[in-house]
Amino acid sequence: MKYLGVDYGTKRVGLAISDEDGNFAFPYGIVENKKVIKTIENISKKEKIDIIILGNSNATNGYENDISNEINSFKSKLALAIETSIFLEREDFSSFEAHRYQEKKGHRDDSAAAIILQRFLDKKKK
Repeated sequence: MKYLGVDYGTKRVGLAISDEDGNFAFPYGIVENKKVIKTIENISKKEKIDIIILGNSNATNGYENDISNEINSFKSKLALAIETSIFLEREDFSSFEAHRYQEKKGHRDDSAAAIILQRFLDKKKK
């Protein structure tokens, strides 16, 4: 089973992909928000994606915040455009973690997407 991880942002969206067996997540790329749904459609077909994992943002108290409303809206639009199952996975501190582990300069949205996806894959194994 192959998975696509998504770290949603209002400007940029990070994407990650799993190996064929769904054990490991790898950064895949960064897309401008306005092009993301079409890009995900294309990647899903090309890479034969079975499931999409979308990072879900909550405030530290566990309640929804401003971006979580946008993520839910994005999830609904994506579900209309693509027939792949979409699951939410908490994205707490994924961008901070990506910054810690990634030495290259620039945006780290794809690495954050890989962290979100790997969290989901690790839970799935248990």
